[in-house]
Amino acid sequence: MRYALILLLTLGFQAAGQTPKQAPAGDANDLLRAGLAAQQHGDNPAAIEDFRKALALRPDLAPARAALGASLAAVGQFEAAIEEDLRALEAGEDQDNIRMNLALAYYKKGDLGRARQQAEAVHHAAPHDIPASVLLSYIYVKLDREADVVALLTPLEPGHESNNELEYLLAFSLIQTGSIKEGVSRMEKVAQLTRSANAYVIAGAALVHRSQMNQGQADLEAAMRLDPSIPGVRTLLGQADFALHEMNEATVAFQAALRENPRDFDANLDLGVIHLKARDFGNARPLLEFALELDPAAPLARLEMAKLDEATGRYAEAAGYLEPLIKAEPNWFDAHWEMANVYYALDRGTDARRERAIAQDLRLRQQKSDPAEK
Repeated sequence: MRYALILLLTLGFQAAGQTPKQAPAGDANDLLRAGLAAQQHGDNPAAIEDFRKALALRPDLAPARAALGASLAAVGQFEAAIEEDLRALEAGEDQDNIRMNLALAYYKKGDLGRARQQAEAVHHAAPHDIPASVLLSYIYVKLDREADVVALLTPLEPGHESNNELEYLLAFSLIQTGSIKEGVSRMEKVAQLTRSANAYVIAGAALVHRSQMNQGQADLEAAMRLDPSIPGVRTLLGQADFALHEMNEATVAFQAALRENPRDFDANLDLGVIHLKARDFGNARPLLEFALELDPAAPLARLEMAKLDEATGRYAEAAGYLEPLIKAEPNWFDAHWEMANVYYALDRGTDARRERAIAQDLRLRQQKSDPAEK
């Protein structure tokens, strides 16, 4: 699929070397060959000029129209590319190749519905074609259809484990559909082979969210070494450091995250919790208050604000956070336990004993369901 492959390559790479000289303007086939050579060297403006000159001489020269569509898409002129691709498709020229280019142009334009239609047509015609399956998988990921990516790529993986795009898409989709172990192992392999900071972040984030903090921390540190500017990576690393009780490192990571994005909810909340645990109430309060401003309904932010108010003697305010929280989260041990502490401080012994009993019952039920909690 020459045209499709040229277009895919020009999205990420520019070939080295000199652009070939222009062919004589009077020969449409020579102009087509010159345009293809310019296209292969990454000089799409020159290729577009050659293809248009060729079509001016021979409007029925379908290969020139197909190649023109590919070069127009490569320089971001998606509407014009789609128009040329559709005209080439009507001419019956190399249907699968044109549909690939058309699907990619629709994808880059953001028209995912039409991109999917064209890519699925190619895949139906050539179900074992790897580039077609990879493009369709990218479209499915954009449509939040990762389960379809897993079904599409898993049978194609044997023998193509060295195809990093296929492995990246399959790894990401496995993670998104809950197969964390299988997805992370593939994503880490891609990260190591391609030195991709993004791949390390995806693997590290999945591990942190699964509470596998040591391995997650290692992946996130690798991502930081490659590209510390990736949004959110410092917050994720801070969360791993925090969970591993490396409070100094976590503090540095969260502070750096907030310098990059002061409205980072997780960094505000977690740094506030670090200060609260250190009984640095003055620095904890503005961080926790701002986290709640960013997400007033966040259960953990409400719980931590209640803990701060309790620690600073503001018991009525703490109760104001905890009482609606318990109604919304009736099976949350921590909320009931803190509520009991606050009620004792407010001399509401009956209410405090009720909340303590609920908390103890929840803890017993948790231990029965999870022996590791005993």
